Amino acid sequence: MIIGVIGAGTFGMSLARLLANKGYEVTVWSATESKIDEYIKTRRHKNLPNMVIPDSIIFTKNIADTCVGKDMIVFAVPSVYVRETARKTAAFIPENCIIVDVAKGIEADSLMSMSQVIESEMIVPVKTVALSGPTHAEEVSIDLPSTIVSASHDEEAAKIVQETFMTPVFRVYTNTDMQGVELCGAMKNIIALAAGMCDGIGYGDNTKAALITRGLAEITRLGMAMGCDIKTFQGLAGIGDLVVTCTSKHSRNNRCGYLIGQGLSIDEAVKQIGMVVEGINAIPAAKKLAEKYNVEMPIVSAAYRLVNEGLDPRQVTAALMEREMKNETL
Repeated sequence: MIIGVIGAGTFGMSLARLLANKGYEVTVWSATESKIDEYIKTRRHKNLPNMVIPDSIIFTKNIADTCVGKDMIVFAVPSVYVRETARKTAAFIPENCIIVDVAKGIEADSLMSMSQVIESEMIVPVKTVALSGPTHAEEVSIDLPSTIVSASHDEEAAKIVQETFMTPVFRVYTNTDMQGVELCGAMKNIIALAAGMCDGIGYGDNTKAALITRGLAEITRLGMAMGCDIKTFQGLAGIGDLVVTCTSKHSRNNRCGYLIGQGLSIDEAVKQIGMVVEGINAIPAAKKLAEKYNVEMPIVSAAYRLVNEGLDPRQVTAALMEREMKNETL
C-alpha cells in the first residue's frame, strides 16, 4: 500500500506515523513549506512533543507527489481548505483511488459534507471514506488505545481503510452511514465550544452533562431529518466523539470556548488557540441545516447568536434555561 497524506497538522502527522510504523510507504505534503523543512530536519512536530516522526516518512513540497501512483490518499487539512486542496490535487489523483477524509465540517455555502466536497472536485471516479471518532492526535501519536469509524457508501472501501489503519492500539470499525458519521463530526465541535464556555464561566458538572446530553439530542434530531441511522449517533462518531471533545484538555474547541467564557472575544480566543477552531467554522452551516430541515436546535442557535451578535455567554445560558417547558423525548 502506497499512501499520500495531504496536510501535516497534528492529526495528519499522527496518522502518517501510524501508517509508516505499519510498514506502508508514506509521503506527506504541507501547504506551509517551512513545516516540511522543520520536519525533515528535526523529525518532530512542535504541537506533538512526545512523538518521533519515523525516518521512513517522505516529505514533499510538491502536492502532486502525494497523489501520483498512490493507492490511498488521506486528506488531513482543515475543513475550510478541503475544496481548495481537492481542486489542486484533482489532476494528479488516480482513478478509483481511495480518499480518506479526516476533516470534520460542513461547507457553509453548499451544505456539502467534506467527502461530497472532495468528490465534486474530482476529475476521475474515486472512493471516499470518512475516518472519524474520539481520537485526539495527542493520544494517537503516542499509541494510547483509541477507536475510530471508517464510514463509506462503498462498504469494501471502508473495509480496506479499516484494515489499513487497524493496529493493536488503534481499533477501527466500519459504518455505511457516511452522512451520519460526517454530520456528527461537524456538529459536535459546536457543542464542545459551548461546553468550554460553561467551564470558562465557572458552571459545574451538572451544566456540562446537560449540555452534552441536549447537544446530542439536537444532533440526532437533525440526523434523523436528513435520513441518517440513529445508531450512528449512539456510537463512536456520535456520543463518543462528542464526549471526548466536550471534556478533553486536548480539544481546541473546548479550550477556545473556555477563553470566550473567561471574557475574551471570539477573535482573541481563536488567536490564542493558534490553530483552526472547527466549531466556529461549523456554526453557519449548522444553522442553515436546521432551517432547511425545520429542526429545532436551540444550542446551535444560541452559539450562532453568541458568535455573530456578540452576546454574553451568561445571557445565552439564561435564555436556554428559560425556554418553554418541554417533554424530553419529543
